[in-house]
Amino acid sequence: GKPYLISPVVFPERETELFFDIEVDSMQNFCYLHGFVLRKNKITEQEQYHAFYADDLSADAEKEAFKKAWEFVSEHQPCVIYYYSKYERTIWRKLQNLYPEVCSEDDIENMFNSELCIDLLYDVVAKYSVWPTKDHSIKSLAQYLGFSWRDSDPSGAASVEWFQRFLEEKDPEIKKRILEYNEDDCIAMRVLLDALEETPVRAV
Repeated sequence: GKPYLISPVVFPERETELFFDIEVDSMQNFCYLHGFVLRKNKITEQEQYHAFYADDLSADAEKEAFKKAWEFVSEHQPCVIYYYSKYERTIWRKLQNLYPEVCSEDDIENMFNSELCIDLLYDVVAKYSVWPTKDHSIKSLAQYLGFSWRDSDPSGAASVEWFQRFLEEKDPEIKKRILEYNEDDCIAMRVLLDALEETPVRAV
């Protein structure tokens, strides 16, 4: 079978789209990367990746990465923000609580509750689509659509392991691997969005 929608889905139309993914070391309760792919006017060939990375395991580094990510999002308003699952919202709420000088609680809630901030998994895929895949993970869906991650072992757990190695070795190649993995996660969401916009509706 092929994927189909059980109901029409209309996505917001804005000049700027942000595809947003974070990386977190859950064992150390530390958010070390906020990544965004920015696309304007649906011109995929000109999309750009922007990353805000914590180079060490300090509160200052985590705060600075969060601050720069928040400023990046703020600078590109109005825009549509896409993310995958509720994790980004959960972590940004936690970061706001830790670093309230970066932004307010209302800022975070207003961002994620906006009709321009869309959880592709729970707001769209799980509610309105059917897929011939084993699950609805971004990797399963994007790979089904023909997208390939550059890394041979792409996973959030692997990214955490790489980050721990980076902290020990400060090897720029390890950081590059982390950033490329995160960028591919963001691009995978864009691939999925574009596919969903072309997916037919089937009566059930």
